[in-house]
Amino acid sequence: MPLTLPLDQIQLSELDKKTGKTQQLSALHPSRKEDRCFVLYKPPPQDGTSALVEEFLERANFIAGDVDWLLALPHDKFWCQVIFDETLQKCLDSFLRYTPRQYDELENRNPVVAEVQKHLHRNVFMIFLRMSTHKESKEHFISPDAFGEIIYDGFLFDIPKILDLCVIFGKGNAALLKKMIANIFNQQPNYFNDLNETVPTILQVYSSICDQCGLRLENHSNWPQKIDAQTKVSPMAMPLQEFKDILLYLCDTCTTLFAFLDVFPEASRTIQKHDFIHRLASFYEVIIPELENTIKKRRFDETSLQSDLWRRLSHSRKKMIETFHLIINHTCLQPILENGSDHILTFIEDFLQIFTALLHQKRFLTDYDEQFPVADDISLLQQAFPALDETRTSYIIKAVDSAWEASGRNKPAFAMANAHISPASLTSQVSAANGEIEQDLKQLEYENADYCAGATAAKIMGIELESLISQVKDILPHLGEGFILECLEEYNYETEKVINNILEDKIPPSLHKLDRTLQRQVKEDQESVLSTRRNVFDYDDFDVYSKNSVDMSKIWKGKKKREEGRTLLDDKTHIAQQKERYNAYSVIVEKMPVEDGDQFYGDDYDDEYDDTYDVNQVGANDVDSDDELTSRRPFTIPRILRQKEEEEEDDEAEEEAAPKEEGPKRDLFIQDPALLRERAEARRATFNARKGFKHDNTAVSGNAKGQGQSKETLTERRKKEANKSFRGNHNRRSLADRKRNKGMIPS
Repeated sequence: MPLTLPLDQIQLSELDKKTGKTQQLSALHPSRKEDRCFVLYKPPPQDGTSALVEEFLERANFIAGDVDWLLALPHDKFWCQVIFDETLQKCLDSFLRYTPRQYDELENRNPVVAEVQKHLHRNVFMIFLRMSTHKESKEHFISPDAFGEIIYDGFLFDIPKILDLCVIFGKGNAALLKKMIANIFNQQPNYFNDLNETVPTILQVYSSICDQCGLRLENHSNWPQKIDAQTKVSPMAMPLQEFKDILLYLCDTCTTLFAFLDVFPEASRTIQKHDFIHRLASFYEVIIPELENTIKKRRFDETSLQSDLWRRLSHSRKKMIETFHLIINHTCLQPILENGSDHILTFIEDFLQIFTALLHQKRFLTDYDEQFPVADDISLLQQAFPALDETRTSYIIKAVDSAWEASGRNKPAFAMANAHISPASLTSQVSAANGEIEQDLKQLEYENADYCAGATAAKIMGIELESLISQVKDILPHLGEGFILECLEEYNYETEKVINNILEDKIPPSLHKLDRTLQRQVKEDQESVLSTRRNVFDYDDFDVYSKNSVDMSKIWKGKKKREEGRTLLDDKTHIAQQKERYNAYSVIVEKMPVEDGDQFYGDDYDDEYDDTYDVNQVGANDVDSDDELTSRRPFTIPRILRQKEEEEEDDEAEEEAAPKEEGPKRDLFIQDPALLRERAEARRATFNARKGFKHDNTAVSGNAKGQGQSKETLTERRKKEANKSFRGNHNRRSLADRKRNKGMIPS
């Protein structure tokens, strides 16, 4: 066999079993395939039923034997089997489809099942790794062009398979998987076109999830609903199994996409062509709060199911935010650090436009800033480009702060350990072959973020604290109130973070040591506030805190009884008292006693006496006596007012001395209209002369119409027409022409 030629160009001499003749065949020929039937894979049973476990082990052992045999084949036999054996491809597809993901927890903890599953997991990955390598050694290789055609035309790899490979084998095999996926895309660029066509399908998944929950995305088409279309129900009203399927679907989609971008970040540019991150943020803003409220408020028969759904939703939230950050990092931040000053303004502008368009997504912005602070990314841009527009950057930072205020949550004092991932640190994390780095990052997250936030949190007491404890206990009823109180103090009294971290088992080591059924310590009764209070109404008739009984006769609701009101109205003693008082001021004398010899009040009526005093004004002309003040000090006019008063007196004297002029008598008859018009014309002429107006030329009026006009009249009329703009209401014709020319007046 020639060793210097690629496998796709090698020709071999094979003996035909039917004819017995030797014939030349290509090394990659269907007749060189071995007749072997690969069985389909089925996942491990959820429960520990012995029959199901035995069935799984028998099937898994068959697959394990076939996989081991396939890996032991030489280079040419291996590729013939891979290309032409359809049962092998179906077996591999079934494994990628049904094998449990890392976020799935199996109820069956049988060690034999786990060992067989681990063996299959490793060998299937080795098969795909060998299938993605076009050069195993210097002697065994395939030409790059032929390799690209083989894997693409034979459907050995496609975008769904690549996504499943990343989510299944990404953890622990990131370095090998990165080389594997990169080699596939480099040798066959058509996969980028397939990925470009796959992105709308992923976006359609988000839209379908929102439709199932009765929600609409921001950029959703506003087509009217069809009459025969089914009405979507809310997550609270939908069946439990359907709600569970939505959460599982969401978790699987978000985790798979993040795993693919984490392994192959070069795909970010292709995905971003569809404005993916903006639609992802809109989807997050709409669906996450709705699902969270549903899990909190909906009643579940099993607490474990509620905890599992909350854990999956929290996992989906985290993966969506990390996916957003991966795309931002690869499309904007990493090119700035790598390219230096080449086209740096383009990437900076893209970054600023992306975040400016997302400022109204309050919930997404706060959750993203909690994991990856926006201020750190902006600081990186300022270091790379000092002339960055400070107005735009400060506007974005203030908008993020306002989003925190609108959400009612406290912004963490310290950024998390993985808040800002530089390209160098991101590369080192991707190339890590185990999960130790992730564990270290979690430990740093507890020590730097949540622990510090809990230590500096303000104390919450009373009813508010009881409300927070009850919120956590409604979701996790098996926890003790003492343990919940410690968690609330640790996480700055944020119930969402407490529930999320407990369900994901991400609480700090200090809380791991506590008993989860710990109860609160009952504090000793302190002195009552009522016993130490001081008030102006202490010890009065109605002080219920100092008296055991109160006179209820002095307390009534509304008006008093009718008998008491009637008695009060019938009491007229106050009227008699007022009558006696006013009688003392009476001046009416009915009859006066008359003494002997007194004739003034005699019984005889003297008519002359009355007439005398009725005619004469007795005492009317007597000089009035001075009052007390003027008798003590005579009144004097102030000096400052004397001159003015003297002038007024002189004016009054002159007015008295001047004879009064008698004006024209008022004519009550109608005067001649012609005379009235002449007087009005005279007054008008006098007024115009005083104001400086020129008298209109009488020649303008001219003769009556039809009798002809003189030359002087025509001349005066032309002057008046030309100079009429100097008077009021001028320029009417010129302004009207101007409006008509501009189309303001319809002609």
